[in-house]
Amino acid sequence: MKITSSSEEDFSYFDSTFFQGLTSLPCIEMGGTSGHNNNNKRRGGGGGGGGGEDINIRKKKKAAMTELISSLLMLEEEEKTEKEEWEREAEQEKNLFQDNNKRKKEATLQYYSQLQGFYSDLDQSDRIRTKRARLAAAAAASAAVEEESAQAGEAAASAAASVHPRRLWVKDRSKAWWDRCNHPDFPESEFRLAFRMGRATFEMICDELGSAVAKEDTMLRAAIPVRQRVAVCIWRLATGEPLRLVSKRFGLGISTCHKLVLEVCSAIKTVLMPKFLQWPADEASLGQIKSDFEAVSGIPNVVGSMYTTHIPIIAPKISVAAYFNRRHTERNQKTSYSITVQGVVDTRGVFTDVCIGWPGSMPDDQILEKSALYQRAMGGLLNGVWIVGSSGYPLMDWILVPYAQQHLTWTQHAFNEKIGEVQRVAREAFARLKGRWGCLQKRTEVKLQDLPVVLGACCVLHNICEMRGEAVDPEVQFELVDDEMVPENALRSVTSMQARDNIAHNLLHHGLAGTAFL
Repeated sequence: MKITSSSEEDFSYFDSTFFQGLTSLPCIEMGGTSGHNNNNKRRGGGGGGGGGEDINIRKKKKAAMTELISSLLMLEEEEKTEKEEWEREAEQEKNLFQDNNKRKKEATLQYYSQLQGFYSDLDQSDRIRTKRARLAAAAAASAAVEEESAQAGEAAASAAASVHPRRLWVKDRSKAWWDRCNHPDFPESEFRLAFRMGRATFEMICDELGSAVAKEDTMLRAAIPVRQRVAVCIWRLATGEPLRLVSKRFGLGISTCHKLVLEVCSAIKTVLMPKFLQWPADEASLGQIKSDFEAVSGIPNVVGSMYTTHIPIIAPKISVAAYFNRRHTERNQKTSYSITVQGVVDTRGVFTDVCIGWPGSMPDDQILEKSALYQRAMGGLLNGVWIVGSSGYPLMDWILVPYAQQHLTWTQHAFNEKIGEVQRVAREAFARLKGRWGCLQKRTEVKLQDLPVVLGACCVLHNICEMRGEAVDPEVQFELVDDEMVPENALRSVTSMQARDNIAHNLLHHGLAGTAFL
């Protein structure tokens, strides 16, 4: 019988065997006469068979004890044997586990070694293919160059018509639409609708930007012409279409079109902005603007009409709350984010100052305080002149705004009507700006850090069109909707309040306001 471990049954077995041995012994009473007689019997050796009985009892005791000890020794030996067998089995299982673990580790290392070798072979084959492709391209280019030099003696017309060999990986795209627009026979009306300006204005812009955007041809590729570069940018700004459609129109890659838009906008800011978007520097220009505004409203010393609009953008990755436009969101029932464009215009609607790029959550008065115009005014450069703004701006020594209280006097009401005529000049100018350049009406693909350059280019192109008399097509008219927020501190100067009251009094009592109702 195999015994795995000691238990209560083994101890009960030992106890039963031990007590059986004890019960087999005769009872020996301690004390009394019986014990005394027995002792006497043992001493005397008489009593018949009494001595033989004692010997038998001792033999039985000895036999029982011997049997008990043998059983204990046997159980101990069995327990020792079982313990050795258990240790041997445990050692075998441990060795088997270690062998399995070792085999798995070796198999894993072998697998990763084969995988690394496979990828090494793959990389080597890719390098070989790349090297072969480069050698093939170089060979093709070399052959093309040799062929071109061999044909150098041909006529000048054929030499001018020849094109440089291009890289093999360049995708051929159709330029049919641009070739048709670039043709002299293309209708002027369709050209004006596509680029929001006439052909003469477009040619003037190309001439101004030629040296800034022109690129030289290389041995492997012909440079994109200046006219096509400028056309890509202006058509993208005018229509606001995504870059994939710009790519199809002009037969260029999407990334190339995006790069061209940013390059041309940067050139417009660098080359054209100093010429077409600057604050009037001479007294003659300021005097002409004052006369024009006084003819419109009857208010003297007005040099500009100021307005702030919002341009929708995609939610930025940082400072999202700052660009959240709560009023547009509530009105359109759609989450809106925007940046602002603050501009000052003259009577023609030409921008004389712009401030671009502040978050859409800022009110108009805070944007004004961040602008360079405010810094110039604080420096004393606008003393004695007025810039007319809406009720979203504070009344200051150089900013003239309408009365904002509910119950107006007849004089105040007449003044607000004249201020509204001046303010309408700026609103209509911004409406034409957004109507011309459709990219300002929708969320653009341009990154937030590049957007001020693009918006500045739109303002410059707007000025060029206004100065050259380019009318906005009725098909692209835009209705301007912007919410005005009343500033926290609407009155910044007591003297300006008195000056406004004097202007309102003079308008009414000199017959310049309210005469239609008298």
